[in-house]
Amino acid sequence: MSKTVISMRGIIKRYYIGKPNELQILNGIDLDVTEGEFLAIVGQSGSGKSTLMNMIGALDRPTEGTYYLNGIDISTLDDAELSRIRNKEIGFVFQTFNLISRTNALKNVEMPMMYAGMSRKERLKRAEELLEIVDMADRADHQPNELSGGQKQRVAIARAMANKPSILLADEPTGALDSKTGRMIMDLFHKLHREEGTTIVLITHSPELAQECDRIVTISDGSIINDTGVRVNAVD
Repeated sequence: MSKTVISMRGIIKRYYIGKPNELQILNGIDLDVTEGEFLAIVGQSGSGKSTLMNMIGALDRPTEGTYYLNGIDISTLDDAELSRIRNKEIGFVFQTFNLISRTNALKNVEMPMMYAGMSRKERLKRAEELLEIVDMADRADHQPNELSGGQKQRVAIARAMANKPSILLADEPTGALDSKTGRMIMDLFHKLHREEGTTIVLITHSPELAQECDRIVTISDGSIINDTGVRVNAVD
């Protein structure tokens, strides 16, 4: 039986609580993600998908409800513990890459392992392996300003995989790329899913990208309105 990596129950998120302009963004989200799934969360701007992503990534806390990540109750953790969980359990891939400038690709990939306390020898070996996986070994010494958008995203994906996270959380990862480069990045996600068994949660507004995933969760007005739970038009 597959292990449950994400278990959310009754997740509500409100802002400006107790004020006249109180705003409820998430309306009682229930979501389970099992190990090895490739899941798309799809919705229009303002649907609540970014807020849900922040909850999954432990970047924000729910107003109500419970969230267990690998059996850990996220709501009980203080800020330092949350930071540790983010570093160890979640690999983030953002639309804007978020690489550290004036730092080469290899050191960018090493960074999360340094924060995790891994020895220099270990993290160097792992970083080199990851750059190999994403076909960026020959760019290890290049700084972000010497890389194309697609190359930056490949380095960002390698960095996200550094600490062997429970989930790879990708927020519109092809949004800043042209269609050809975006296709290469999606192919890389499929490769990681197939060969590394990586659990991937893809946040996207694109139905076409969502169709490539094992499962599509559609969110609208802060509620899940559809969850396919089955493989749809998957790419081999």
